[in-house]
Amino acid sequence: MNYVTGVVMQFTTKDAKEVIVKARGKFISRAVDVVEVASKRFLDGTVGIIHINVNSEEFQNNEGKNVRVSTIEITLGRK
Repeated sequence: MNYVTGVVMQFTTKDAKEVIVKARGKFISRAVDVVEVASKRFLDGTVGIIHINVNSEEFQNNEGKNVRVSTIEITLGRK
């Protein structure tokens, strides 16, 4: 709920034109939930999804193995 509040505050008090929600790995579902709740419950009719970017990142973990993690960027904007 803190993330939803942050997104809503950006649009209402900061008068942002766009807000980007980013997530990696197992937190992608949380980012999708945040966008859905913010756009459909709190900012219904005023904000919608503009763009979704899906990608992956590769890095080395603590054991030195190369690990690939999925990423998502969801851009919300005023209608």
